[in-house]
Amino acid sequence: MSYEFQPDDIQILRLLQQDARLTTKEIADKLGKSVTPVYERIKRLEREEVISKYVAILNKTKIDKSLIGFMQVHLKEHSRGMLIAFKEQACKFREVMECYHMSGAADYLLKIALRDMNEYNIFLLNKLSTLPNIQTVQTFFVISEGKVETAYPLSLAAVENKGRSNENRQQ
Repeated sequence: MSYEFQPDDIQILRLLQQDARLTTKEIADKLGKSVTPVYERIKRLEREEVISKYVAILNKTKIDKSLIGFMQVHLKEHSRGMLIAFKEQACKFREVMECYHMSGAADYLLKIALRDMNEYNIFLLNKLSTLPNIQTVQTFFVISEGKVETAYPLSLAAVENKGRSNENRQQ
């Protein structure tokens, strides 16, 4: 079920996606609103799980995890149980940052973060390849990042257009 966004929600979410450390007062000031309604909107967005968590985004180089790879994993068997089992096991590895069940040629796409090629080799040989049901794995390493965005695009126009279409239906 989708959440019914208000224009203030979109503005609040845009601000929080850019800087989750903003205080309610700072957000209210930027929106020209008082603190209480902004606080209540944020709490509602959290309660409705539109905001799922607040995080700090770390510099990969500073934490020695600058080797980023994307692994296409092809499974031998595609029963519901085997798909779920692979996902659960793969997600337990600390090297796996993201895990996606995919359509197309690969069954799963894993994003991994490692220190270097030696750590990748250890991960592949001692962890991932020990999982049952893996047919093949192909890894693509990031040479350079063109764009890394954590903020989802949010459209105020979509909220306004939805409001207009609801008004038109009521007429």
